[in-house]
Amino acid sequence: MNSPNPDTSTPVTTPPPADFVDRRVASKGLRILLLTIGGVSLALGVIGIFLPLLPTTPFLLLTAACYIRSSLRFYNWLVSHPLLSKYLLPYLDGKGIPRKAKYYTTLPLWVSLLVSSWLVPLVWVRAGLILIGVCVTVYIWRLPELEPPTQEQ
Repeated sequence: MNSPNPDTSTPVTTPPPADFVDRRVASKGLRILLLTIGGVSLALGVIGIFLPLLPTTPFLLLTAACYIRSSLRFYNWLVSHPLLSKYLLPYLDGKGIPRKAKYYTTLPLWVSLLVSSWLVPLVWVRAGLILIGVCVTVYIWRLPELEPPTQEQ
């Protein structure tokens, strides 16, 4: 009944292909944990729409990752939502993320990593935090940059 469509040009809002369906975790406890993490991440992402220093896109991407492994119904709701999908679909389609999202992701990342490095007395932990920060920053800034929509009237 719900067989996956072999056409590769289907939009992201359709159910994911069979290989994603197979990625759903079998453990009920782990699914509940992923749904919980996804729900918290969703709440933080929605709050981030209104608070300028809280990044929206990374939290919604985490939500999508949790939902695709736990509940296809929630995942489909998320990627077809009229407001939230505009933060997700460009990244999921490989088009990138806006420059503003890159700034709002890397700024809190580095503030939290530097504060943590200052508080932790272990040198190897400090080095690990800085290395993680560099790797995440490089990854984020190497993503394609989504151009803001032009206002033509």
